[in-house]
Amino acid sequence: MSKKDIFKTLIAQKQSEMPFSVIDRDVSLPIDGNEIITVPGVRRCGKSTLMEIAINRLLANGVRKENVLWIGFDDERIKYMTAEELDLVLQAYREMYPATELKDVWMFFDELPLVKDWEYFVLRLFKGSCKHIFICGSNASTLSVEMKSALRGWPHEIEVWPLSFREYLRFKSVDADSHLEQDKARVQVAFNEYNRLGGMPEPTLMPVLSEKYRKLQDYFDVMLLRDLVEHWQISKPQTVRYFLKRVMTTIASRLSVNAIYREIKASGRKVTKDDLYDWLAWAQSIYLVRKLDVYSRSVKSEISIPGKYYVIDNGLRSAVIPLQSDDDGKQLENTVYLELLRRKAHNEELSFFSESGECDFVVSEGDEVKRLIQVTWDMSDAETRKREFSGLLEAAKATGCRDLTIVTRDEEGEEIRDGLNVRIVPVCRFLLTR
Repeated sequence: MSKKDIFKTLIAQKQSEMPFSVIDRDVSLPIDGNEIITVPGVRRCGKSTLMEIAINRLLANGVRKENVLWIGFDDERIKYMTAEELDLVLQAYREMYPATELKDVWMFFDELPLVKDWEYFVLRLFKGSCKHIFICGSNASTLSVEMKSALRGWPHEIEVWPLSFREYLRFKSVDADSHLEQDKARVQVAFNEYNRLGGMPEPTLMPVLSEKYRKLQDYFDVMLLRDLVEHWQISKPQTVRYFLKRVMTTIASRLSVNAIYREIKASGRKVTKDDLYDWLAWAQSIYLVRKLDVYSRSVKSEISIPGKYYVIDNGLRSAVIPLQSDDDGKQLENTVYLELLRRKAHNEELSFFSESGECDFVVSEGDEVKRLIQVTWDMSDAETRKREFSGLLEAAKATGCRDLTIVTRDEEGEEIRDGLNVRIVPVCRFLLTR
C-alpha cells in the first residue's frame, strides 16, 4: 500500500469514529480563529483527547466530518516519513474530497513532530491554504519552547495539564457541587485518592490500584528513556533515574543540587554538576518537574536562593519513590501548586517568599503582589500553627498584600492577626472554587 493510500485509510478511519466518546475537560481549544494551535504538555495528560473534544464541538456547530482531517504520525506504517512526503497528506485528502477547498478544512496533526523538519510543511500550509491547524505530540520534539521556535512565533499555545480536581471528580462520576452529606463524603474520599494518585486521565479510570501504579511507572520510564536519554543522548540512564527520583523526594523544599551531587559521587558514579543542572533543565522542559523561584525585587537574590521543584503529577511521584512519612503534606502543596498553574493568567507570576520565615506561594502581576497562599496539612499543633501564620504575615508585611489564605486538609475559618484577615480554607473548597 502506498503512503498516499495509507493516509486515505487513516483519514477515513478517524472520520468513522466521530463524534468521539470522551469526557469533557475544563480547558478547550479555540475552534473559531485563524491560527496554528499547538498543544504542549506532559505525556499522557490528554492532549489528543482535547483535540477530539474540539472536533466534537465542530460537529455540533455544523461542520461535516468530511471537513475534518486527522492524521496520527505514530502509526508504524508511516514511521520513517520525510518532510517532503508530508504533501501526500494533502494529495490524499484532495483525492477523497475533490470538491472541498483546503481553506474549509480543520486539520489535526497528532505526533507530527516525529517527522523531521515538519514545521516547514505547516508554515507553508498555513500561509497558503489552511488557517485551522492543530498540532500536538508526546515526544521531546513537541516541547513548548521548541514548537514556538520552529513555527517562528506563529502558534497560539494551549498548555494541557493533568486533570484538575473538578475534572477528576467528573471522571469519577462524583457530584462536585452537591450539598448532600453522602456526596460531600465522596468528594473527600476522592480528594484523598487524587492527592496520592494524581490526575493522569487513563490511570484515573483504572479500577485496580496495582494497574494504576504500573501504568504510571510506564509513563515515567518512557519520559526518562525517550524524552530525556534518547532526545539528549545521555549516556548515564541509571544515574539520571536516581537523580530524578531524588528531585521528586524534595518537592515543596528548596533543592540542593550540590547535596545530590555529593551523594552520587560518593556512590562511585561519574557525573558532573553541569550534568545535573542540564538534566534538571531538561526535566522541566518535558513538563516532568516545574521550578518555583523565590519572590524578590532583586535579580541577585533570585539567583542566590535555591528554587523549589514540584512534580507534574502526584501519581507519578507515588509510583516511583518509596512512601514517606510526610508525603500527605508535601503532595498537598504539590496539588495546590498545580492548581495555581492552571489558574495563572498570562501576565501573572508564581513564586515563594523566603526571609526569616516562608510563604509557600506568591501570586503577582508586575510589581503588585495579588495573593499570598500558605499550605499545610494540619495546624492543630501549636508550633505548626505559629510557623504557618508567621511566614504568611511576614510576607504580607514585606509585599503589602492583604489577600491572605491558608489551605489545609479540612480546617475552615477566619482569624485576625496583626490587623489582617486570614482565611483558612479546606483544600477541597479551594480546588473547587475559582
